[in-house]
Amino acid sequence: MIYKLSQITENIDLDFAGTDIEINGIHTLSEATSTQLSFFTDSKYASQLKDTKAAAVLIDEKHAELLPSTTIALITDEAYLKLALASKFFAHKLITKGGHPALGENCDIDKRVRFGNNVTLGDNVTVMAGCYVGDNVVVGSGTLLHPNVTLYHHTQIGAECIIHSGTVIGCDGYGFAHTRFGEHVKIYQNGNVVVEDNVEIGANCAIDRAVFGTTYIRKGTKLDNLIQIAHNCDVGEHSLCAAQVGLAGSTTLGRNVVMGGQSATAGHLEVGAFATIAGKGGVTKSLEGGKTYAGFPAIDHKLWLRLQAKMMGLVKRKK
Repeated sequence: MIYKLSQITENIDLDFAGTDIEINGIHTLSEATSTQLSFFTDSKYASQLKDTKAAAVLIDEKHAELLPSTTIALITDEAYLKLALASKFFAHKLITKGGHPALGENCDIDKRVRFGNNVTLGDNVTVMAGCYVGDNVVVGSGTLLHPNVTLYHHTQIGAECIIHSGTVIGCDGYGFAHTRFGEHVKIYQNGNVVVEDNVEIGANCAIDRAVFGTTYIRKGTKLDNLIQIAHNCDVGEHSLCAAQVGLAGSTTLGRNVVMGGQSATAGHLEVGAFATIAGKGGVTKSLEGGKTYAGFPAIDHKLWLRLQAKMMGLVKRKK
């Protein structure tokens, strides 16, 4: 999908003057190319402005002078809202009519499976009844989809994966911009999900597609039932997540992270490799790898145990 910049700005109610150019997508300041639109909403990313390769940036007047001369400044004091409005241009067009997948050898596909267009399945793929495999999805060899799995468009599943019943991969992330009147405007989620090789995902999990770019579940990871992975997360290789774990948007887990049942993270943080989060632990800031954490907010497990002992001692003393 390619649009003239003037067409986009007219539809999101922004003034535009200058050389008209073609825009084929939206991305972050650091990732945008010379044919993409970007946005600036947080001063902590100001250092990225001078190096961005974006064709145009939605930006406030104060910071516009920091952009390189090759980038068009689209001046607005509502950059996030304008981003939401512009994102609709690049949303994948959904249609109900599907096609026949490109099949590898020895696939076993139930007749009650529905496919979108341009689906590719590797060798020895098994897809059971009630699954939906959307447009431009790729499923690697030896993968098993249990009944009623849904793979939204552009999802990529690696080889030798197992995905259990009721799981949805590639659904929209929870992203909205807000007007001055408290109305919520959808930010269309135009990225995808990549699940690498040898991943097992339990029943009734939800893994959201990225706003831009990709949500990753790295190779060898095992997810229990009832897990929520939000948009733009990156779950490291060979990680283990027990039931009801929740990762907020843009969480990064290093390799071999273990998260106990009902533990969760806030967004935009990193949990280092080989860290363990005890059950019901609440991660509110980035944590160093190789340690065990517990409690809310999550702290070193030994310190948490001492804290619990101290509190119990106080309670007993009052009695």
